[in-house]
Amino acid sequence: MNERDRDSSGRFKPEVSDEEILDAVRNHEPAGTSEVGDAVGLARQNADYRLRQLEDEGRIESKKVGHND
Repeated sequence: MNERDRDSSGRFKPEVSDEEILDAVRNHEPAGTSEVGDAVGLARQNADYRLRQLEDEGRIESKKVGHND
């Protein structure tokens, strides 16, 4: 069984650091969620969760991308 470290609250520590995610955002700017996830080896859903956490902390800003109909 794969043992992962836990933080002081008992939650698993992330396998990908915030810095790795921030580097992926910088390297692929403008970076979409899937691009960031692919760059660091996270599923899109996990990348989305982590990006939202970083946004809530004020470390990144999100931009709406898509059609403006």
